[in-house]
Amino acid sequence: MIKRYSLPEMERLWAPEYRYGCWLEVELAACRAMNELGLIPDEDYAQIVEKADFNADRIDEIELITRHDVIAFLTNVAEYVGPASRWIHYGMTSSDVLDTATSLQLKQAGELLLTELHRLSETLKLKAREYRHTICMGRSHGIHAEPTSFGLKFALWYDEAQRDIERLSDAIHSISICQLSGAVGNYAHLSPKVEELAARYLDLEPVNISTQVIQRDRHAYFLSVLALIGSLLEKIALEIRHLQRTEVLEAEENFGKGQKGSSAMPHKRNPIVSEQLCGLARLLRSNAHAAMENNALWHERDISHSSVERIILPDSCILLHYMLDKATSLISNLLVYPENMKKNLEKTNGLAFSQALLLHLTNTGLSREESYAMVQACAMQCWKTGESFRELVLNDPAISAALSVDAINSIFDYNRYLDKVDYILKRCKII
Repeated sequence: MIKRYSLPEMERLWAPEYRYGCWLEVELAACRAMNELGLIPDEDYAQIVEKADFNADRIDEIELITRHDVIAFLTNVAEYVGPASRWIHYGMTSSDVLDTATSLQLKQAGELLLTELHRLSETLKLKAREYRHTICMGRSHGIHAEPTSFGLKFALWYDEAQRDIERLSDAIHSISICQLSGAVGNYAHLSPKVEELAARYLDLEPVNISTQVIQRDRHAYFLSVLALIGSLLEKIALEIRHLQRTEVLEAEENFGKGQKGSSAMPHKRNPIVSEQLCGLARLLRSNAHAAMENNALWHERDISHSSVERIILPDSCILLHYMLDKATSLISNLLVYPENMKKNLEKTNGLAFSQALLLHLTNTGLSREESYAMVQACAMQCWKTGESFRELVLNDPAISAALSVDAINSIFDYNRYLDKVDYILKRCKII
């Protein structure tokens, strides 16, 4: 690949100067291929390599007249190169340059995103290890269910991040495509060999078949993966928002010195980063939807996709890059309160052990229906009166007839809920 520009940060990657640089890379790769195949004389190719350049402001001036960005670009490059510029863009169409250059940008953007996703993944792994034996209440429907490991929350997100890493890697491969096939994609004026060689120089793969454009299912797939990564960040953020609620307060976002939570209420500490992540994930999904709409075009090509992509491609890449950085910082600096977790465990007065009791009763030979009715009767009384579930069970004649006092007391043991945690983490390759 011709290294005219170093790999930039995400914002620079989508700047006009860098975009024009990618266009020039594509044109020079095509010229190199045509020279190697004997189409462009060595003397002319040497002039192209030595002199080819552009000026973004000048391109904008020309475009005001031509109303065509690629023609404006080629006109400006020709001003630098001179007569040998007749070989630049030979046998090609605008989309050959635009789509292949976009492939370069998306590939590099994807690699930057992949780096950030790995960074988030490692942060989640560390937190899973740190809190694997920290017990907390698990919830379903927002209601206390059974105790679990706080570390398993991070392990769950880590495991999904591994799938996202695989999906993003595949999406990068899918979009890393070179097309130099001409006006309707049939190579009428340029040999497919030019495309194959240029693709090699650009570190891309030659397209199997195209029309005048690289088919937009590739772009839709790429943005769908970005949206899916965004949904993981939303999942993490939504959990933190719940955990930070005053009534729960098992974890919260770090609150920096001098930070303010409300213009009216000085006591406020709000989960603002988590709320931002939840909101921004919606934009990624809407952009992925727009990319889906771009796949169906009139005949060999129209430009209904072009105006959309000028927004959704840079916006989605820049946005997710920002979101990944914010999410990693959020997890790294998360404030965790194990003591509050213990307090919350006791809020239902032992009801979390209802399933363990149910299973012990069925092990005595009682039917599941009969056991369920016995346990539920005590549980409903516990809900209603706030009495200790253990005491209600110990004083229940039917349950006491089936289980000894020692057996009942052994049921009310939190350790059972952490017993398989290390096994799960090993399976997830966290420990």
